[in-house]
Amino acid sequence: MLYIPRYLKIAPLLSKGTVFLFGPRQTGKSTYIRHEILPIAVKTYSLLDHGLLHRFKADPTRLRQEVEAEGWRDCVIVIDEVQKCPELLDEVHHLIEERGIRFLLTGSSARSLKRTGVNLLGGRGRDRAFHPFVYKELIDSGFSLNQAMKNGLIPNHYFADDADDLLQSYVSRYLAEEIIAEGASRNIPAFSRFLEVAAACNSQQLDYTSVASDAGVSRQTVQNYFQILKDTLLGYELPAWVGSTKRKAMATPKFYFFDMGVVRALRRLESISEASKDFGDFFEHFLFLELRAWIDYTMPSRTLHYWRSTSAFEVDFILDSKIAIEVKSTQQVSQKHFKGLKALQEEGAFEKYILVCREKEKRLVDGLYIYPWEVFLKELWGGKFLSR
Repeated sequence: MLYIPRYLKIAPLLSKGTVFLFGPRQTGKSTYIRHEILPIAVKTYSLLDHGLLHRFKADPTRLRQEVEAEGWRDCVIVIDEVQKCPELLDEVHHLIEERGIRFLLTGSSARSLKRTGVNLLGGRGRDRAFHPFVYKELIDSGFSLNQAMKNGLIPNHYFADDADDLLQSYVSRYLAEEIIAEGASRNIPAFSRFLEVAAACNSQQLDYTSVASDAGVSRQTVQNYFQILKDTLLGYELPAWVGSTKRKAMATPKFYFFDMGVVRALRRLESISEASKDFGDFFEHFLFLELRAWIDYTMPSRTLHYWRSTSAFEVDFILDSKIAIEVKSTQQVSQKHFKGLKALQEEGAFEKYILVCREKEKRLVDGLYIYPWEVFLKELWGGKFLSR
């Protein structure tokens, strides 16, 4: 498959120091490293190589010995899937301090590193998240919203003629393997039931008790499972914005999986019909993933929330406490679609109020912007809303 350049630029960060890069499997980290990092790295260690992994587990100091034998200083070294051998981080720390080496440390989960209490370099490494494809990366390849909803945006899945088998394999084998690797549960059938229930609740407010009842496990187990999904970047919690003064806000967070195709596979949906409620939910999910990736790739300190009042007014996204964004899959906006934004407009708390939809032209109505989704994403990725 032809390599598609990714928006995230790690090389400038590596010129300043070490970087942790984490993202779910098959999102393209290894391909990204091969095309964009290898030209500046003196060495790449892939811990997917079982022989190499075994040698490093037996003696982590081999890393230092090899570096010293080559005389490397002030250079870049890549260690792929570093979570498979957390003990290496002590050696990495030493080489950063003694030889000025900058590392790119990648993996599918930081959970195992944090859980074992290993050396996380004392803040010497910047953290970055790696996502499936985003709209900006696929414009030149002919981005298809329907294809993204059906196949998802994991690279191999998005371009597949029929991604159903790939998606089923991903959700049945990889996600089960991930939960075993995290040491959280050996009860794979229970976790599989949880995933199906969680997917049915995608983009909704979290209700641990309800999910536990439907999945047939305890509430504490459900909380643990959701935490694993977040730690492995397989899902994201969207916190509530509670700064409204005219209307009391709800504080319950929402939850979104990291990929639309994975949700469709878990829910066993054949397709996403434009006439169904599912289309509106997937459209909102798509915009969430774009906003989440844009934040992670440009300025991870930015914030993303949603707002819902106890009187049932709601706005899908609050970006950096400055821009209110409502998402509607309609092709013809009417006054009813503005209810949440107008309620927030009364607060006077934001710089801009936007409704993203499938209309064809951008327009302004009573201080509220109507954006075609393509225009919104082009301006978002073009830096038109918030400067760095």
